[in-house]
Formats: sequence, C-alpha cells, structure tokens
Amino acid sequence: MIYTVTLNPSLDYIVEIDQVTLGELNRTKKETKFPGGKGINVSQVLKRLDVDSRALGFIGGFTGNYIERFLSSNGIHTDFVNVAEDTRINIKLKSEKETEINAKGPNISEENFEALKDKIRNLTNEDILVLAGSIPSTMPESTYEELVKQCNENGTKFVVDAEGELLKKVLPLKPFLIKPNHHELGDLFNTVITSCEEVIPYAKELVKQGAQNVIVSLADKGAVLINKDIALIATVPKGEVKSSVGAGDSMVAGFIATYEKTKSLEEAFRFSVAAGSATAFSIGLCTREKMEGLLPQVIVEKTNQRGE
Repeated sequence: MIYTVTLNPSLDYIVEIDQVTLGELNRTKKETKFPGGKGINVSQVLKRLDVDSRALGFIGGFTGNYIERFLSSNGIHTDFVNVAEDTRINIKLKSEKETEINAKGPNISEENFEALKDKIRNLTNEDILVLAGSIPSTMPESTYEELVKQCNENGTKFVVDAEGELLKKVLPLKPFLIKPNHHELGDLFNTVITSCEEVIPYAKELVKQGAQNVIVSLADKGAVLINKDIALIATVPKGEVKSSVGAGDSMVAGFIATYEKTKSLEEAFRFSVAAGSATAFSIGLCTREKMEGLLPQVIVEKTNQRGE
C-alpha cells in the first residue's frame, strides 16, 4: 500500500474574479472547493491512475469532516488522526495574478503526534510512505526526521516533497525520491537556477547526500531526473497554464504509480512530467485522460553527465 501523510491539510477555497479592488466589495465569477494539502493531492492523483493509497495526517472540525467525506466518496482510503480544532481553510484567488492566503492550521498535541507515529510503526517493507508539505507550527522541527527514521526501522520506502531544512535533514536517511522545483533547489545552494543543465551538478550533490532519486521541475523549461547512475532531461508539453496548485504533487503521484507498475525510471519520469503538466493546464487536479494525452509531447533524453 502507498500511504500519504499531510500534516497540515486544508479546505482550498478557489475564487475566480475579474479584478480585485482592495477596500471595496468584490463579486466572484466562480468558486470551487477542494481538499488541499500535498499528500492529499498525491492520493487523489494516484486514484485517478487506478492506484490505491491511504491518506494519513490530522483533520478536525467541519472542514475536516468535509475532506474525509470528499475523499471517501472518491474511493480514497483515509486513516486520519482527529484533532480538537478545525482544519484550516486556504484561499486561492485567481484574478490578474494568482494570490494565495494560507491559514495557520489547528494545534497538534503530542498525543496527536504519537497517534500518527503509531500508524506509521505498522508499515512494512512492502509499503511506500509519501511525506509532503509543511509541518504545523505547533509540531517539532524534527517531525519529518522522526517519521522517516521509523520508515528506516520498518524497511519502508519513503518519498519526501518538502523545502529547505525539512528536506536537508532527511537526506542522510536515503529517501527513495525527492522533488524540489528549481527555485527550491536554488535556495538550498544559495544560487539561481534557470536551465536543466544548471540543475545537474546541484541535483548530483543531493544524491551524494543520500537521495536515491531527484526530480527537479523547471516549469515550461523542462524537468530533470538524477540518481547515482543516470541523468535524464525531459521536455514539457505546451499548453495554457491555468493553475500551478497541485502540479508538483501530480508529478510525485505520476512517478510512483508508473514506477510501481513498470519499474522503469524513464517511463516513470515521462509520466511524472505529463501528470504535472496536465494539472498545470487544469483547474483542479488532472485526469488520467489529460495525462495520457500529453505523454507524446514528453521527450526524455539521457545526458552524458551521469548522476554520480
């Protein structure tokens, strides 16, 4: 089974409006609601690829109930820890520019955290755990490390999609996959990255630090996959970007789903790029049909720079 962990999920309220005028009444053109959170997004895209997963994390209140009902009605297994306060609501405002207002989220007690750790202790070497997104401010900075150390004890393969120090600290524990974008990769090394070729030496360094596979996305400029043996560069499909929300999560889901079926890194990478693009070209997460429709546009080439 694939398990996803979303420590600070949300109810995403997406509002479309022609123009925002601060200090005045603004009327929306369209509104939609979706469960939000990177791990939850991964579970939803996996389901659209006919791959089962179980969503873990913390939920509470009427917003948490909505998320659980939504996922269950779409055939996604859940095993959340219930907390005392409401799951947060995040606002995604689509106007001349895309603006996000993210709430802080509920308080997570030590008892809540122990309940989640108990669930992860039951995973085996046949499972995969996906840790994605930020940690709530009330949880310890060592949260990810504690969870992946448990994975190492169980022999559970794990994926981490996080930024900065959260990502750095888990590298020595050998994640199966990490997926920073080029901005996040640049921040890790205090540099600016603008091309696939510039990604390669920095991604190689992350492999040296412990990551088994590194995917770096560069929006319309392509994507890169590096491990100790290979370096692959992929083109991305052409299309109108409607929303960046969930594109990275779709890449993670596309990679895991395809790799579990084919054991081919190259095919998994191709599908990963198609999945990310399909979500970027959609309002909401991608469909399987849209992913598969974009696959022919994804050209993967090996470079002569191995991922050593």
